[in-house]
Amino acid sequence: MALEIPEGIKTWSQFGHPILMWTLFGITIYALYLGVKSSKVRSADKETRKELIKQNFSQRHHKMGSILLALMVVGNIGGMAVTYINNGKLFVGPHLLAGLGMTCLIAISASLVPYMQKGNDLARNTHVSLNIVLLGLFGWQALTGMQIVQKILDRMMS
Repeated sequence: MALEIPEGIKTWSQFGHPILMWTLFGITIYALYLGVKSSKVRSADKETRKELIKQNFSQRHHKMGSILLALMVVGNIGGMAVTYINNGKLFVGPHLLAGLGMTCLIAISASLVPYMQKGNDLARNTHVSLNIVLLGLFGWQALTGMQIVQKILDRMMS
């Protein structure tokens, strides 16, 4: 017995992924801000460091990173699932491949945290570099994703 998803749910489910991803793009920029502030704590003089530590930039950065990792994986899988449900196939192209690459980048970046906590500068520099690439890909994904949303809207209007 095949489970039939109501047409209304199939249609409107296509907008969950873009909404989640735009939200995550904003959270990514916020996590970058927290990471820069956390870095400043490490390099600040003693008095400034005391004041900055009170703001918990490092802990907040870590929490945002954890949320990003979890929701990016869920959003990636969800986007692929909705595409498959609505089209019977995935469209293997730059948007999908870059999204999968981003999921790998964020997982690798998160896996470096234990090494960074032990003071490994190579891990820290790699973490920062991966996240800069991730942010660039995220911006590009946002634009190409809106092109896909426009195609969906055009199809809905016809």
